[in-house]
Amino acid sequence: MNLLQKIEADMKESMKSGDRIRSDTLKMLKSDMMYEKAKTGQDISDSQMDEVVKRASKRRREAIKEYEAAGRKDLADKEAAELKIIEEFMPEQMSGDQILAVVDRILAEAGTVTEKEMGKVMGLAMKELKGKADGNLVRQIMQKKLGGK
Repeated sequence: MNLLQKIEADMKESMKSGDRIRSDTLKMLKSDMMYEKAKTGQDISDSQMDEVVKRASKRRREAIKEYEAAGRKDLADKEAAELKIIEEFMPEQMSGDQILAVVDRILAEAGTVTEKEMGKVMGLAMKELKGKADGNLVRQIMQKKLGGK
């Protein structure tokens, strides 16, 4: 069962049980995937499905920050509930220690790296960690290792 089939099955189940937030969130996620499919006119791959889920997750995180800054706790809570549902379908993420090990190895292979050259090694790290780690977390770890902020 691929990710889209799992989303559809969970959506049907949540509609039967009357879980409106879950069913609405899954409908939106399925719609995003169907839009991606319509753009190419072909079935979408597993990696494309993972990207759709990650984008949806990122949108919710950004919306939560905006709503909290505007003092709209009600809307921030709604977005947080949707984010929790979406995260169930995200590919498993690496832990901070696992990311640190990859960053250490990449920095060792690259030799001496200044903070100005961080973009180059960051690109290498993200190429290897794509889909497995949050880019902001990788950036924070990289900055700590290079003695930055």
